[in-house]
Amino acid sequence: MREKMLTFIEKNSRIDLKELAIVLGVDVATVMNELEAMEAEHVICGYHTLINWDKTGIEKVTAMIEVRVTPQRGMGFDKVAERIYNYPEVESVYLISGGFDFMVILEGKTLREVSQFVSEKLSPLDSVLSTKTNFILKKYKDHGTVMAEPGRDERMKITP
Repeated sequence: MREKMLTFIEKNSRIDLKELAIVLGVDVATVMNELEAMEAEHVICGYHTLINWDKTGIEKVTAMIEVRVTPQRGMGFDKVAERIYNYPEVESVYLISGGFDFMVILEGKTLREVSQFVSEKLSPLDSVLSTKTNFILKKYKDHGTVMAEPGRDERMKITP
């Protein structure tokens, strides 16, 4: 039941608990107790709203920064990651495979704001060897939700 419940609330955290109980074939109290237990265990870490900022007129810049680091002795990557994720500007930090060690997701108001964070806060960290910044130009799909407008049929209609 837990996996099924998590799948439903991951897609729609605002799902009505009565509706969720019906789908799962249990009573509402069972659903509420299970949700509370998963929150206490940090299986559920938060509830978020996905916003298409392009539709708001509010300027936001999202950057994906690849970071190569030297892991700290006895701590591995965890201590370095902690230093990075404690910056309020940082949205996400992931340990990744490949040519870099971390993927840092950052949001700012301008390209300059993001570049200043990288040059003044991230790059100077002792364990950071190099960074590569990629800016998000357009979001087509985010967290499983299609963000782009559906394509229009540009063909001309021909009638006999």
